[in-house]
Amino acid sequence: MSELIVSSRPELRRPVLVAAFRGWNDGGQGATLGGGYLARQWGAESFAEIDPENFYDFQAVRPQVSLEEGLTRKLEWPENTFLHAPIPGLDQDAVILLGVEPNLRWKTYSGLVLELAQDLGIELVVTLGSLLADVPHTRPAPVSAAASDPSLVEELGVEPSRYEGPTGIIGVLLDACRQAGIPSVSLWAAVPHYVSLAPSPRAALALCRRLGELVGTDIDLDELEQAGEEYAEQVTEAVASDAETATYVEELERRVDMMEAAEELPSGESLAAELTRFLREREEDGDDAGDTAGGPAG
Repeated sequence: MSELIVSSRPELRRPVLVAAFRGWNDGGQGATLGGGYLARQWGAESFAEIDPENFYDFQAVRPQVSLEEGLTRKLEWPENTFLHAPIPGLDQDAVILLGVEPNLRWKTYSGLVLELAQDLGIELVVTLGSLLADVPHTRPAPVSAAASDPSLVEELGVEPSRYEGPTGIIGVLLDACRQAGIPSVSLWAAVPHYVSLAPSPRAALALCRRLGELVGTDIDLDELEQAGEEYAEQVTEAVASDAETATYVEELERRVDMMEAAEELPSGESLAAELTRFLREREEDGDDAGDTAGGPAG
């Protein structure tokens, strides 16, 4: 029996798979906040799941017990759920995978995701991730990207990821997509490391905005924008109570402002091209003036 359980097979139009996982890939819960927000905004409906039994160490990722109506005990296992929804404004559908990074058998797990992606005719896989970094909470979350096709990173206009080192299920899944010939891109939002335990709506906002740009649709982000403003106010209030942390955040802000100012400066190549154009135009103007002065009178 397959660990991939498909309860129904939706008819999809040029589908895009968006995946987000709790765990190592989800600093400040930015990725799963973003993925869950998309599912709610687009009215996504579940149609498949991956049985968790053989992919988790349940002493590390324990099932949760909850009470329904204060009486009935309900056991909740780690979920890996596939949902589908039309993408607003496009003749295209989304498949959203909301999951938990597995502890075991990553190759098999990725193979199940790819099996479903190929069966559904997925045209693009986009994974969402968030990582802890030296960034201030008072600025928009920067987004970097890794992709199977470098043109996707250029199209997004984001910094390409230069990370080398240990990876999570996102890295394994993207490598599986590359080997299967499915275009894939991984979007990563940076989360302030000094508030790593607080959910970051700013990271979710940045990821959803970049995703919208990638697929070519406007996503209603009002809720995330408001949550991001409230988040920044609450963190600022907390930071203000510790002088050392407040000074550190100010230094991060200065660093970001300096980098943004440097990006606005023209490059050496553009300055040289502009100077060449100016000299050429001046030379042409001089030639025209000479022709006029030496021409026949009236």
